[in-house]
Amino acid sequence: MKSRYMLFALCAPAISATLLCGCLAGVATPAKAATLSANTVTRSLVIEPDQGLTPIYNLIQSATRSLDMTMYELVDTQAQALLCQAAANGVAVRVILDQNLEYNSNLSAYNQLNSCGAKAVWAWTKYDATHQKSIVVDGTTAAIMSLNLTSRYYSTSRDFAVIENDASDVAAIESTFNADFLAQAITPPVGDDLVWSPTNAKTQLLNVINNAQTSLQVENEEMSYSTIVTALENAAKRGVAVTVCMTNTSNTYATEFNALKKAGVNITTYAATAPLYIHAKAIVADYGTANARAFMGSENFSSNSLNYNRELGLVTTDANLLTQLHTTLASDYAGGTAW
Repeated sequence: MKSRYMLFALCAPAISATLLCGCLAGVATPAKAATLSANTVTRSLVIEPDQGLTPIYNLIQSATRSLDMTMYELVDTQAQALLCQAAANGVAVRVILDQNLEYNSNLSAYNQLNSCGAKAVWAWTKYDATHQKSIVVDGTTAAIMSLNLTSRYYSTSRDFAVIENDASDVAAIESTFNADFLAQAITPPVGDDLVWSPTNAKTQLLNVINNAQTSLQVENEEMSYSTIVTALENAAKRGVAVTVCMTNTSNTYATEFNALKKAGVNITTYAATAPLYIHAKAIVADYGTANARAFMGSENFSSNSLNYNRELGLVTTDANLLTQLHTTLASDYAGGTAW
């Protein structure tokens, strides 16, 4: 985590961490800054469908100055109404919506937002799809999500969101949003722990998999990218306990599943008609060890997702997030049918 120079005695308690950093740069000692910075960064995990969308709706409603959203698919009348209400309250609301694959789905939200005082734009067609799902509120708090704001899927989809106030991450997401909003080229800053497609995602995911020593728990919606499949096979072959849990739709990934199983990967699946659909994109590596880390984000294990889409995720060592992700992935795996 990057040091932030803060001294709480010199500013009002209510001031944001970001503003505090700005007004006191160079005042606090580095040692004190590191301690205070560590105490001010918070991350929380939202688990769907268990928790419902209230944490996300609350985040939208908390905006007082600005709200920047990138969303692959926005078909949620409540979320759309909250965005319009924020705009009516004087919040600068900007939204990027995918058009390459989800133009028809997003058109109603696009028209509504632009008619209610918000500003929606179509995502840059440079990318095969803008599959990112994120929200930044007041330049201080970000939600990095695997879920779309598409209400018809809320009750059945396994999804995750991390809500955090890491200033370096938030600034990186905002810089990238500003460029994407104007369809301008940018190499996204990685902040403290961000995973971006199409820049560093493949490298980051392979680092998590290839550096695993004891265990890998995996959930994803897709399993077509041979580089990831091979990395999971190699992990199992070197003695890592690898589990994969996915929704099995029409045996789309039968070839990959068979190769993984042959290498020693344990796989369970859910039928497409099951009450739970695995839409999450998550990896937990080496849980319970000093090497433990997790990935969560919008990236599927496909070539398009990792090489040609705009996507966003993060790699974290946050102990609380690791525990919640581990518990959820273990439960999902246990509830599936062995491949």
